[in-house]
Amino acid sequence: MRAKGGYVYIVSNVIRSVLYIGVTSNLSARSSEHKHGEGSQFTKKYKCTDLIYYEVFESIEEAIAREKVLKKWNRKWKLELIRKMNPNLKDLYDEVEDFK
Repeated sequence: MRAKGGYVYIVSNVIRSVLYIGVTSNLSARSSEHKHGEGSQFTKKYKCTDLIYYEVFESIEEAIAREKVLKKWNRKWKLELIRKMNPNLKDLYDEVEDFK
């Protein structure tokens, strides 16, 4: 079931060497954009197509606040957070594909 607020998400490249943190109000559509190379300039350049983490929020403002916090974290903390939800760092695209 899709919340009407917002999402913070992390996408990565196939070898998981790059992490990109973003925020959106439509995780299904945004993850599809990244999957098909239509994301930000950064994600296009570094081929970040795999959704490996997301959080759901009641409002987009909460999601934006969380994104700002996560962007300040070091890589180790980010990976620990991701692995709590997604221990194998698998692509979660199919899981959110039908969020509408």
